[in-house]
Amino acid sequence: MKGMLDKHSLEAVLETLPVEFSVVDRNDNVVAWNKHETRIFKRPEGVLGRNVRDCHPQKSLGKVLQILKEMKEGNRDKARFWIDIGEEGSQRKVLIEYYALRSPAGEYLGCLEASQDITDILTIEGQKRILD
Repeated sequence: MKGMLDKHSLEAVLETLPVEFSVVDRNDNVVAWNKHETRIFKRPEGVLGRNVRDCHPQKSLGKVLQILKEMKEGNRDKARFWIDIGEEGSQRKVLIEYYALRSPAGEYLGCLEASQDITDILTIEGQKRILD
């Protein structure tokens, strides 16, 4: 990143990004997330500081742990998948991506999990120019 943002501006940027994210440190502990009030996947504040093993749904935990293991080993930097959520007829498509966080020297620092409702994006056709 180039330039420097003060704490309030950085927080505003992180809350304004069109994705929700969670950050897990190198020890697999949940250390932060954004969009607390509007998240697709809500998390109670008590999750902060807890190990990811204690806060992920059992049906997806094995895959999450596999992704984190491969990132720690340096065999993976990204994982992407998408799911449908909601009731039949009003389902939303959610894109979920995991990114390894690494120091400039390549040391594993943790993982960023980013989720975004892409339902409306999938309907885009043609072009829309600025201020059209």
